[in-house]
Amino acid sequence: MARSLNRVQLIGNLTRDPELRYTPSGAAVVSFGLATNRSWNTDSGEKHEETEFHRIVAWNKLAELCSQFLVKGRKVYVEGRLSTRNWTTQDNQQRSVTEVVIDDMILLDRAGAPVKEGEAEEKPAPTKTKKAAEESSEVKDPEPSTTEEMVPPDDIPF
Repeated sequence: MARSLNRVQLIGNLTRDPELRYTPSGAAVVSFGLATNRSWNTDSGEKHEETEFHRIVAWNKLAELCSQFLVKGRKVYVEGRLSTRNWTTQDNQQRSVTEVVIDDMILLDRAGAPVKEGEAEEKPAPTKTKKAAEESSEVKDPEPSTTEEMVPPDDIPF
């Protein structure tokens, strides 16, 4: 069997505050937007910039950490995998969305950095990443890391 790889690493800024929800079975799930920028110069010296917008999803403990520490505008590193969901709307239209389901997140800006006027107050930065917190935690989460794959699509709150 041939190997394959589905891995995404992004560094960007949150485009909106995280939205934390819970499935009927009690699993935490959070979603937020992330913008990444790319700039380049053409052969003629003309500068171009491009912004990509990504839908990010986290589950369980990481979802709760993201909800607690992330706000619009924060710079973060996220790592995970691409996932595409398909569904049929009530008016029988086929829809699909591609998301980055993350399993790690690192805050890249300083805690207490000045917040621009009109933005939400910044929450304090954690001292450990999700992976470091899980490794040092005395109580291990009994659920496997693939919990999101075990949740029925009808239970996903978005």
